[in-house]
Formats: sequence, structure tokens, C-alpha cells
Amino acid sequence: MSMDFGRPPRAAENRELVEKRLEEVSAGSGLQETLTVEWRTKPYVVQVIDMPVDQLYFNPSTHRIRAQRSFDLERDRLLTANPWAPESQDYLRFLLQALPSNPGKRDGDFDELKASLREYRQNEPGLITRDGILVNGNTRVAALRELGVPSVRVGVLPESCTWADINAVELSLQLRHDTRRPYSYINRLLTIEEQAAAGRPLADIAKDFRIRTETAEQDRWVLSTLNDLVARSKTESAQLKLMDFEDQQEKLRELHRAFAKAARQNPAQADLLKENRLALIVLEFSKTDVRLADVDFRSRYLQRHLPEQLQQIPAQPGARVIPGLNRSLPADNPQVAAAKAFTNTLLRAKAVERAPGAVNQQESEEAAALWKQAREAVEEALVPAGKDARVRKRKQAAPDRLHDAVQDIDQCVTDMTLARASRNLDEETLDEAILALRASLLKLAREAARIEEPGDGVVWLLSAMQQEGA
Repeated sequence: MSMDFGRPPRAAENRELVEKRLEEVSAGSGLQETLTVEWRTKPYVVQVIDMPVDQLYFNPSTHRIRAQRSFDLERDRLLTANPWAPESQDYLRFLLQALPSNPGKRDGDFDELKASLREYRQNEPGLITRDGILVNGNTRVAALRELGVPSVRVGVLPESCTWADINAVELSLQLRHDTRRPYSYINRLLTIEEQAAAGRPLADIAKDFRIRTETAEQDRWVLSTLNDLVARSKTESAQLKLMDFEDQQEKLRELHRAFAKAARQNPAQADLLKENRLALIVLEFSKTDVRLADVDFRSRYLQRHLPEQLQQIPAQPGARVIPGLNRSLPADNPQVAAAKAFTNTLLRAKAVERAPGAVNQQESEEAAALWKQAREAVEEALVPAGKDARVRKRKQAAPDRLHDAVQDIDQCVTDMTLARASRNLDEETLDEAILALRASLLKLAREAARIEEPGDGVVWLLSAMQQEGA
């Protein structure tokens, strides 16, 4: 459900100015500029006017900086309590020009937008309510203010506009195919979850975002996982934020695919795989390294390289009780519990390391040292894990290629049936292809004959080739 932030202090003044300028545009004899938006599920044409940039308000509910608001918790609380205060509006302006993954740094994309506006001016109008709240064009107005441009072209929404309308229109405009700055990864996840929580069918949400329903389900799983990691990272003085995982998109998507595949066969092993890979994601290893963290990664490769303080992390897999129902859930098995405890330690160390102003120097140094030790241990473990993975890949290469060939032959049977039915079968070319297949099978049989204890498949192949006179 959309939060109602009420009306800003200059709402009446802005309404009067907007109405006046709309009347002037309507009374003019020249070509009127309009903008088409999706209004309550239907296309709607609004008029475009000029408005002073300093008269407009940044939108406190914009999805563009939803995750980044937590960068400064005190300013975020003020923004929620009084979004129209000068301090709150200044915080929104700051976040609009900040790097999504690290708001402490300025976003290069914002500077590119600013340079484009300086050279080409405004190509496309923004969008406001009659109270002067920016529904679309928040970032552009922030850039125009820095450039000292006095006015901005904006479309004006109908008088009956609510905060639910503001959110719906902003989302529909953001998802258009144009040169608009896309939402950051985390803000996209939050927007999908917000829509789902409002009761919209996931298929409809996926359609709006131009993704498959399965991808939307994956995004919700990823956000749930990230919320869990954020909760687990909390210490007395520090905690990670969702935006700390902004650059982990591909790793998290691969993690979901691997987890879903493993869960179909063995849920307990899937949980262990998930924790092993999350640990490497938290340690910011590459995607190819994360793939090496299989179910046995900790026990087979990592454990012996961990320093004593990380080996003896307390793991207490006590039974979990469902609140209100007085029913217990099975506890994590000891391996999963130990893996979770290891990940929790890394999360808390990372939280402390990223909050130097909230912790003392000793805590910060201890967290940095632990982080370094853990990363070095994982680097050591990745060496033999990588070697074994390459060996397994070589071992599986021949069977995998035969499985692919079987699928191709099965498809060939279907194609032959269709070709014969339509009398389009090229029998001469087919005969040549079968002779080539026979030659390849003879070669395969010669190599398979070297297997000391052949199975049924190899025995059949050798027998069949012997009948061919091999």
C-alpha cells in the first residue's frame, strides 16, 4: 500500500500557479505540448507547462532511491516524519545525485545527465501533481538546479491525483522503453515486492517489468534472502543495508538457480550450498569463484585453512518454534548451522567495517583482520576446489556430449517423420549422414574397448560394432 505523505507547505500556492499557466496554455494560439501517461490503466493526455524549478518538491515516495534512503538513518527518519522540511528535501536531492551502491560517492550517470542538459537542454517534460510534487523528473530537476536553470517543462496530472496514483504513474513511466535512467537493482526488487504486497498478481507485475513470471519469482526470492542477510548482519552498533548488495545481481541470480535445482533433490544440501555460496558473495569473490562453493566446499576444502577463531564458531541448531502456533520446525543440521554461523560472522564483520563512525577503532581493526583472514582462507581453498572442478568437467565431458548427441538423434527421428509425410526427405543426404555416424561410432567403440570393466552400454556398442566387422 502506498504511504500518504500529505500535501506540501506550498501546495495552495503551486495549485494557483499551475491553474494559471494551464489557462494561459489553453488560451494560446500556438501548438500546445502534451504528454501521454498511463492513468488508472488507460492512456491519458496531459498538458505541459513551464514551472520554476525551485517551486517544485522532490517526491518522497520515489522508487528511484528507496534502498538508498537507509544510507543515513537519522535523515531517513526525518524524511519519513516530515518529507517537506528543507532538510528532508535536501536529503532527497543528495540521494538523487549519489551512486546507488555507495551513496557516499557521486554517481557518474548523474554528471552525464547534467552535461546532456547543459548542452541539449530538456528533451522530454517531467510530470507533477497540481501541488507541485514531482512524479517523474526528480533527477532532472536536481541537475537543473545545479545548473542554475530557472524553469522546467512538466506535464500536470489531474486534480483527483492520490499517492496511489503517483506511485502507479511513476512506475509505468519508468518501465517505458526510452533513454530514462533505470532503477538500480535493489530498487527494482523493492518495487516488485511492493506491487506483490499490494495484491497484484505476479504475472501482471512481470508483464509491467517486461520479464517472465519465473524471473519475478526469482527476484522476490533474492530480496527475501537479502533481507535475511541484513537482519543477520546486525551487531550492537552496526548493520548492513540492502544497497550493500547492489553489485551482486548476477551472483544472486545464479545462486537462486543453483539452490532451486539442488532443492528438488535434497533440501538440506540445498541449504548448505546456499550458505557456502553466500559466504563467498559476502566476501566479494567473483562469479566464477562462487560457483566452486559446492555442498562439500567447507568440509572438503575450506575447513583446514580457516584460523582457529573461525573454525570454532558456536553453532546451535536448536529447534525453531512458530510464533503463535506453539509448533516446532526441524532444526538445521549441524553442517548447515555451522555454515550459517560462518556467514553470520562475515556479515557482522562487514557491517562493522562499513560503519567506521559507529564503532571504535579496536572493533574496526578486529573486523578488518577477521575479514582478511577469512578471505585468505577462502582463496587457499579455491585452489584445490578449482582443480577438482576442472577434473570433474573433463570426466563429464564425454558423457555430456553423448547425451547431447542422443537428443539430436531423437530430434532427427521427428524431423524424418515430418519430412517423409510431406515427401521432402533428402534420402541421399541422409544416407551420407548415417555413414558418417557409423564411422564415428566405430571410433567411439575403439576407445570404449579400452575400458577395463565395461557396463551394459559399452558391451552393446562393442557387440554392435563387431557385427559390422570392426
